[in-house]
Amino acid sequence: MMDYPLLIRSMLERGRLVAADQEIVSRDFRGVMRYTVREMYERVCQLAHALDRLGIEPNEHIGSFAWNNHRHLELYFAVPCSQRVLHTINIRLFAEQLVYIINHAEDRIIFIDEDLLPLMESIADKLPLVERFIIMTDAQEMPATTLKNATLYEELIRGEMTEYAFPDFDEWTTALLGYTSATTGMPKGVEYSHRGLFLHCMMALVGELGVRESDVSMPIVPMFHVNAWGRPFADTWIGAKQVYPGSRPTAKDFCELIDHERVTYSAGVPTVWMGILQHLKSNPGAYDVSSVRCLLSGGSALPQSLVEAYEKELGIPMYQGYGQTETSPITFISYPKKKHQNLQGAERYRIRAKTGHIVPGLEMRLVDPDGNPVPYDGKSMGELLLRGPWVLRSYYKDPEKSREAFLNGWFRTGDIATMDSEGYLQVVDRTRDLIKSGGEWISSVDLENVVMGHPEVLEAAVIAVPHERWQERPIVCVVLRPEAVDRVSKEDILQYFEGRVAKWWIPDEVIFVSEIPKTSVGKFSKKTLREQYQSGSL
Repeated sequence: MMDYPLLIRSMLERGRLVAADQEIVSRDFRGVMRYTVREMYERVCQLAHALDRLGIEPNEHIGSFAWNNHRHLELYFAVPCSQRVLHTINIRLFAEQLVYIINHAEDRIIFIDEDLLPLMESIADKLPLVERFIIMTDAQEMPATTLKNATLYEELIRGEMTEYAFPDFDEWTTALLGYTSATTGMPKGVEYSHRGLFLHCMMALVGELGVRESDVSMPIVPMFHVNAWGRPFADTWIGAKQVYPGSRPTAKDFCELIDHERVTYSAGVPTVWMGILQHLKSNPGAYDVSSVRCLLSGGSALPQSLVEAYEKELGIPMYQGYGQTETSPITFISYPKKKHQNLQGAERYRIRAKTGHIVPGLEMRLVDPDGNPVPYDGKSMGELLLRGPWVLRSYYKDPEKSREAFLNGWFRTGDIATMDSEGYLQVVDRTRDLIKSGGEWISSVDLENVVMGHPEVLEAAVIAVPHERWQERPIVCVVLRPEAVDRVSKEDILQYFEGRVAKWWIPDEVIFVSEIPKTSVGKFSKKTLREQYQSGSL
């Protein structure tokens, strides 16, 4: 067989070859922008030439501080295909975390969307290694900014050649650099190689949820975190129509794009799907979502009630995915086997809400605290270990954290899970979120899935609080639907648990809140809830 490097360049080249006229739609600052894959390819080449002109050397880091839009897509290809490293900066991190990761990554240039200028301006004086800022905007003139050496993106690439001789190089070369969302401590850097992303995207093209040329794909998962789950690469590779929702998208924006562009496939976190469902129910008949063939949910546990609501009320199948920053990210996808196709009722949705089957190309183990395998009986819990070609080798410039992250060559996910005889994984909880009450474990995820089935509950999160006798006990924080605020009591919520979980699992307290705090990537922030509880502000 040929000694052939697995490079992102080949995804781009195939997209241009087989889908040159395919449309890319980008909800931009001043409307909706449309162009073709051919035009995207030409602009990618112009950007690569511009990086040459700026003197950016191979393997140097270039930051992107941007939403899901066409210019960010161009960066996804121009930077790694020209043998540089794209550092996708999570725009929702705290200022001190942004300063840390930009300096830690040693970014020389940062590409930034115009509406994010104030945030970058507030920290720019703490970024001594950044030499230039490239402003991504439709405006013809430079927006007012205090950033040094600022250049308009369109001016940067204007006049550059529309062909580029993308080089061959080692497939183990870093293509993208991402950082964890930092639920504890400072974010940790993860390098994604060309080889790893190539194989991850190849996996994403096959199977029940694989992208098709006929798809209209709208990645809601952010391009600034975990490679937008590989969608920009995979969609370009296969030649699907791509729809990017742009700056600060709302549920209304998502619904309009699904309707107008006839979106068939999308991926996002459960809180996004909850918001879209609520918007559709509040505006009956306003949107046609019949084009959607399936949705993928990940980032946190998918409530069974949400799966059921989408299928029964909208006719849209929703599937659970699982992954982490350290795994590129996809490692498990839940789908019914052939023998499950005719299941009805709760069992049908229960299977779809499971974490799922390990995807082709990876290996897994479940182990007890001593590192011994646990049985796959659907009940025995163990920490999930993973290994495979798109799982990180080590954290970027962090040998201590790297040592802690592995057990005999296997990556420790920090998630506690069970595996049944059918090969379905069920993540029970993060190790730090499991509740130990009276020497027995309680799964906060299972409790959340139950309470989310209450017809008047919009969001819910369960945390552990100290208990004098039982060590820890669960409490549940609940956001009610607006119309239910005055008619649903704490007793109603607690009664809903009865018969659905063991009596000793039922939370000790219900706290009604106006919203559940979110992490930088839209997950419920239990860390924040615990801090609020401890300070008495919950």
